[in-house]
Amino acid sequence: MITLRHHVLTIVAVFLALAAGIVLGGGPLSDVGPTVATAGKDKEAAPAAESAQASYNESFLSAVGPSMLGGRLADRSVAVVTVPGADERVVTALAEGISAAGGSVSARYSLTEDLVDPSQKSLVDTLGSQLLTQQAKDAVDAEASTYDRMGQLIGLAVASKVPEGEDVNGKARAILDAVTGAGLVAEPGKVATRAPLVLLVLGTDADDEGADAVLAGLAGGLGRQATGVVVAGTTDDGGSGQLGRLRGDPAAASVASVDGIDTTAGRVATVVTLQRALGTQGGSFGASGSDGPLPLG
Repeated sequence: MITLRHHVLTIVAVFLALAAGIVLGGGPLSDVGPTVATAGKDKEAAPAAESAQASYNESFLSAVGPSMLGGRLADRSVAVVTVPGADERVVTALAEGISAAGGSVSARYSLTEDLVDPSQKSLVDTLGSQLLTQQAKDAVDAEASTYDRMGQLIGLAVASKVPEGEDVNGKARAILDAVTGAGLVAEPGKVATRAPLVLLVLGTDADDEGADAVLAGLAGGLGRQATGVVVAGTTDDGGSGQLGRLRGDPAAASVASVDGIDTTAGRVATVVTLQRALGTQGGSFGASGSDGPLPLG
């Protein structure tokens, strides 16, 4: 039986597809030629029409988004982890979406340039080895690569496998103090909770050799310590961008991904994907997602 909830989600998926460009300029209708009546005006009218349609889609989703999200993350917390260059306005909008869904942001953890810069691998490796021995011998894979290990360590400090989350313990504080003291993560302020969900927001698409492996290692490591991880990027990050490349890396198979967070549709999809991540790992959603614009069901 098709439930009302499934019907509503299907309708919203259509609007998300519109906003993501699947219908406008990217779907089968994009190849349809002009009609006789409009052939002479299409070149001038198309840009204005597309702009008006995009504006309408954004306005529509902004209006229905809060009611769509209500209660999806009730009593659940999300650790927001940002990569250097993440758009602050987008991060704020994502946090507002989490709140609209009944959830809360446990803390904002800003990764620094030193952590994601491949030339600083020696620093990351040395600190990771020390923390593994001192704080996480039984909680982190000793055979993990440099950035996978660091992702696991940061995950141990900020995330939890318990769906309700857990209090920050001494081990978590010690790890967080060490990585912030080394300049790998910005000081997050007072943190009381390790969240079941982690939202990793991408920033500048680094083109340094090895940068993709750094991101894949960190994302995969976080995925080992959290109930669920969602990696989110802009529309440009999808496809052949940084998020698209991450989707092709086996190290990131356990994390979900969403591209299009520079749009209302993408932010709605991100919150829905966070809810899904509480029970199901993986999945590729958004403007270029192979699993559709957002999870349904």
